[in-house]
Amino acid sequence: MGTALVTGATSGLGLEIAWQLAQARHDLVLVARTPERLRVVAEEMRQFAGVQVETLQADLSKRDELERVAERLREKSKPVGLLVNNAGFGLGQRFVGGDLAREEDALDVMVRAVMVASHAAAGAMVERGRGAILNVSSMTAHTAMGTYAAHKAWVLRFTEGLAAELAGTGVSATALCPGLVHTGFHAAAGIDETQWKAPLWLDAERVAIDGLAAVRRGQVICTPSLRYRSANAILRLAPRWLVRRMAGDPERSGRGATEVVGAH
Repeated sequence: MGTALVTGATSGLGLEIAWQLAQARHDLVLVARTPERLRVVAEEMRQFAGVQVETLQADLSKRDELERVAERLREKSKPVGLLVNNAGFGLGQRFVGGDLAREEDALDVMVRAVMVASHAAAGAMVERGRGAILNVSSMTAHTAMGTYAAHKAWVLRFTEGLAAELAGTGVSATALCPGLVHTGFHAAAGIDETQWKAPLWLDAERVAIDGLAAVRRGQVICTPSLRYRSANAILRLAPRWLVRRMAGDPERSGRGATEVVGAH
């Protein structure tokens, strides 16, 4: 896969994916909002994994900063072989009565940034005849849990369409759809993690391993763990009225919590 560019790379699932790539001797381009955290993570990876690490400070909700990421993906002299669209945004509010500016920021980070980065990466990769794109969706894509679920549903369907368009080019697209993952994302968003039983939680290391293995196989959709693959099947077969009822209390999906950006 050569050099990998990872968004939301300094925390949560993005950090775990970046570390696994570094340990597999892939050079990295780390994208995140916080310069000091970027510097620390990059230095640790250089020191302990012995790989080359670039950093790009960017707030993906800002179009000019997102364009810098796209420009790096299009750069022919330093090709990126794997794009990992991981950056997330925990809204922490209901849609009705909520802050529309925050809704727009979430849309920019979880939808527009995925589209722009994928467009830049896919164009460059198809021209070279090789490459891969890993988009982090979520099991919530199959639910009715507010705009976060809607954004993740878009990522899933977009990735499927992209994979179909890329067939035969040497470039693949994979959607990673984990369930609950121990990453600190929920805690940072002010969501009570104890409301979900321990067996429902997945380990970030295992999710990253499964996602990267799916990329290497050219698999289009990856849902880590048998229990979530089973839940996925149930959600697809269940009447939509029941799925809507199962959305439940907004606190359970983070719509009643505080904001967190850049983690999964």
